[in-house]
Amino acid sequence: MINRRLFLTSLAATPSLLALSPAYAMKPEIFASRGIAIRGYDPVAYFKEKRAVRGDKQFETNYKGATFRFANAENLTDFITNPERFAPQYGGYCAWAVSHGYTASIDPDAWTIEGDKLYLNYSLRVRAQWEADKQNRIRLADENWPAVLNR
Repeated sequence: MINRRLFLTSLAATPSLLALSPAYAMKPEIFASRGIAIRGYDPVAYFKEKRAVRGDKQFETNYKGATFRFANAENLTDFITNPERFAPQYGGYCAWAVSHGYTASIDPDAWTIEGDKLYLNYSLRVRAQWEADKQNRIRLADENWPAVLNR
């Protein structure tokens, strides 16, 4: 009888305990592995050099809670002057994943500039799938962003 009473008492307490539980934490606005955005690659270099270039610790800045690194002082200055111009879309999460309603990490070599915006993808294979239907994928990702950070 005592065991049954304890069981029923614990069931009654469960809803109040659930109410005290924190909701799932929202993902950070910027995908940053160990706090470093784009895995340490320079976002400005994608535009200027048309390739992925690793940034340097001596040229870094914080933007929206993540550290961005740059190959040189000029790229750092360009970013600080206009971060919205150079920051990757969807916080640097995989654009293909965001278009499907979730987030995923990225490979800095799997990138595209479309409409003067930087898009990153999980892998070169995923980038090929994303590019096959790019305009639709961008439209869907725009609709999903930033709500996917809560999923």
